[in-house]
Amino acid sequence: MKLLSIHKLEIKKNDRVFIRCDFNVPLNDEGEIADDRRIRAALATIRYCLGKGAKVILASHLGRPKAGVFDKKFSLKVIQKRVGELLKKDVIMPQNFLIDDETINMSQNLQHNQVLLLENLRFNPGETKNDSTFAKQLSNLAKFYINDAFGVCHREHASVYALPMLYSNDKKAAGLLLKREVSFFDKILKNPTKPYIAIIGGSKVSSKLNVLLSLLNKVDKLIIGGGMAFTFLKALGYEIGDSLVEENLIKDAKNIIEEAKNKNVKFYLPVDVVIANKFEENALTQYVPIQEITPKWIGLDIAPATLTIFKEAIRDAQTIFWNGPMGVFEMEKFSKGSISLSHTLAKSSATTIVGGGDTGEVVSNAGDIDNMTFVSTGGGAALELLEGKILPGIKAVSL
Repeated sequence: MKLLSIHKLEIKKNDRVFIRCDFNVPLNDEGEIADDRRIRAALATIRYCLGKGAKVILASHLGRPKAGVFDKKFSLKVIQKRVGELLKKDVIMPQNFLIDDETINMSQNLQHNQVLLLENLRFNPGETKNDSTFAKQLSNLAKFYINDAFGVCHREHASVYALPMLYSNDKKAAGLLLKREVSFFDKILKNPTKPYIAIIGGSKVSSKLNVLLSLLNKVDKLIIGGGMAFTFLKALGYEIGDSLVEENLIKDAKNIIEEAKNKNVKFYLPVDVVIANKFEENALTQYVPIQEITPKWIGLDIAPATLTIFKEAIRDAQTIFWNGPMGVFEMEKFSKGSISLSHTLAKSSATTIVGGGDTGEVVSNAGDIDNMTFVSTGGGAALELLEGKILPGIKAVSL
């Protein structure tokens, strides 16, 4: 499939353009934006359309609100303010999340230098149901459709799939961010410069089982960290205390280890870990070899010897893909492994591609974003692409 290009759209002055963005940003306890990276990533496409003289209508979701109910906690009001600041333009919003007369009138009467931002799409029950009626309502707002929301391209939702399917190929396209995301993942899927090393962390094997199997056909080295490492360690017979484990996937973990050996892929697991007596920031901690994990204690981060081995393993890499933290990075005490690994990748001369979601947040917290080749805005979407799946949102804006 070839993405439909935004540059081939014949957008003229005063044409209305609907841009599906991914403004699903992390918020702090006060409801303020903690990281505006996804908003900034969408600016190039928005400015391109504004530069054509178009009237721009932005749409996104935020979090997972209950459908059919307005919830202030998930309102895009906080996004409205930040988008306005970054664009230095007046961003207006309807009062209602329904596509009612007010919303239609606002879209039709947009003034020069104004941008319209719709309220959280997931407030509407039709969004996650890929409802054709809701999609039709959205299509009436604009002449052109652009998808620039890589982070939700794996979701068959109304604004991602049903809506673009209502537009002809000359009236829809992939945004500049989406094109860049697909380009980088296409490279590591089809023609990665070797040695190619994948670093996979996070909490569960179950969410990444298929991508691990897919990566074994492409990488030279596979490094496993995070909570998911303990399922592999238990599969090898180690005592893991009360660390996270997926008992039903121990057999799969053994198969992956065996498959790596058969394919001559060098396979790395932690050799020492940070353990704690409870899952809390103020817990007692110890650094122990994996052979000495204390019963009832919990493994929450990788430790220094593991970091040394992981750093040495990626020293000769030409391409590195990283998805998933090495520990419970939300707690400062257990973020050191992830932060240190981020610093190592930032100094590497390899092409470094960082999967979105939590990994992007780690890299941002570490201050390393500018030193990575590419930091994706999508977590689940990135993994499904690496599995070889055709994502609905990409299919809908492709030839």
